[in-house]
Amino acid sequence: MVIKKLHDMGIRSEHAYMAAIGSIGLSVATWMGSLKAEPGTGLARADRWGIFVGEWAPTFFGLGLALSHYEQQEGTLTASVRELREKKVAG
Repeated sequence: MVIKKLHDMGIRSEHAYMAAIGSIGLSVATWMGSLKAEPGTGLARADRWGIFVGEWAPTFFGLGLALSHYEQQEGTLTASVRELREKKVAG
């Protein structure tokens, strides 16, 4: 039901996949930032921050897969944004 709502709002699987990739990069940045911004707290704290943000990636990948199922059913999985907008205006 939540995935259907996201799909109806126009969120596509590509958006979720990009969020997953972004969260991987953010995980590394958070880990490095924690090491530099919080000196004296040790490597364990930086690891916890990196792991916390890193856990988002599988969630976003899962959302992307679920959204792609709706896109496959509609036949919009490989459609371009322009084609989708034209379909929406015509329909």
